[in-house]
Amino acid sequence: MGPLSTDLGLPRLRGTDPAAGDPVAGDLVAQALDTGRLVDRFGRVHRDLRISLTDRCSLRCTYCMPEQGLPWLAKPTLLTTPELLRLVEVAVSLGIEEVRLTGGEPLLRRDLVDVVAGIAALGPEVSMTTNALGLERQAQALVDAGLTRVNISLDTLRHDTFRALARRDRLDDTLAGIAAADAAGLRPLKLNTVLMRDLNDVEAVDLLAFALEHGYQLRFIEQMPLDAGHTWTRENMVSGEEILARLRTAYALEPVPQRGSAPAELFTVDGGPATVGVIASVSAPFCGACDRVRLTADGQVRNCLFATGETDLRTPLRDGADEEELRALVAASIAVKLPGHGINEPGFLQPPRPMSAIGG
Repeated sequence: MGPLSTDLGLPRLRGTDPAAGDPVAGDLVAQALDTGRLVDRFGRVHRDLRISLTDRCSLRCTYCMPEQGLPWLAKPTLLTTPELLRLVEVAVSLGIEEVRLTGGEPLLRRDLVDVVAGIAALGPEVSMTTNALGLERQAQALVDAGLTRVNISLDTLRHDTFRALARRDRLDDTLAGIAAADAAGLRPLKLNTVLMRDLNDVEAVDLLAFALEHGYQLRFIEQMPLDAGHTWTRENMVSGEEILARLRTAYALEPVPQRGSAPAELFTVDGGPATVGVIASVSAPFCGACDRVRLTADGQVRNCLFATGETDLRTPLRDGADEEELRALVAASIAVKLPGHGINEPGFLQPPRPMSAIGG
């Protein structure tokens, strides 16, 4: 451990300390270093780490990025696999129990199998959010490396709508990836759907029927203000209530109690046991139970999906920071976490990073 500060007994940090000058946050950092638990000032315990492995993607979904793509993160800024694994080890020492790999598209990471194996060896459960393009070739190897679950994006069952939404003609490849994940034993297999008004919103019932037929768990997600073009409007968003109304034209839905920290509110379908989920991040925020922290592909910790600030771990890591310094930076980020994302507040600002560079 490096030299200690005189007031709180904390390691002096090489990076920017987000808790500097905040005595409450300083106390929380000290507690995190002592107990190995990431607790913010609202009592939320953080156990779930989402890691973006890349900002690149094989699709160009309209709710995420423009058709021509985006300026990608420069390669020298990206965490190497040894750097990534060191930061996961730091996170695990602070109570992280699950690591979810995201993107961009994580399947574009060439050493993905090695990344999964390295994280699994550190102890946490390893899951992944993906568009499934290429999963047909890698599913079994990923399972063998330690991957336990996947969430797969599936917004439509129609080829023409897939082309309109994703700007690529890859529906068959997505379905093949879903089937491969199922065959490899990645269960429960969850499907994520974003309904877009006048594009795929009429498919809500068909998508649920598909999921029920195959034994998958479907979760509808409200479109969030995280697109690169900043074109999101509340009026165009298909709300959670609208989604439920569409589903109830064909199915009887009853809420499942005890949601806990899960982002999806679950409903039994026709009496169960099958369920469908709705993630209404905008119209019905669940920030009070949030247990998630995010690490971007270029080594920045984000304490909220919608945070406008982030804590740099890459620079101090490359400058030789020891484990206690890195632990303190992670804990400081969580210590200053706000009570909510603020989407419904008048002064809300969309974060500078688009979803593809944050990780879902």
